[in-house]
Amino acid sequence: MDEKQAIASLAALAQGMRLRIFRALVGAGPQGLTPGALSATLDIPASTLSFHLKELTYAALVTQERNGRHLIYRPALEQMNELLAYLTAHCCQGSELGTCAVGPAAGLARY
Repeated sequence: MDEKQAIASLAALAQGMRLRIFRALVGAGPQGLTPGALSATLDIPASTLSFHLKELTYAALVTQERNGRHLIYRPALEQMNELLAYLTAHCCQGSELGTCAVGPAAGLARY
């Protein structure tokens, strides 16, 4: 991941509703959610949801797939893991893992 993509991802998540949407999608896992399910879960109007999903998709944090008449939105967990790796790449100034106060990236979501 480069700096430009990291900034785009962080900017997308720096808005409260988009962060809530992304977290709901992460909670749903790889099966994803339809806009109707997201709207109902988060109590957000469809037009507002559509705007935020577009921004998350543009930042490559969410993917969209058509399944018949329905759209399925999924979290782009690989992209999120790349963002986390980018943010922690120089943790503890490169000291050996285990000597740093922050644990290894083993807890990152893998699907």
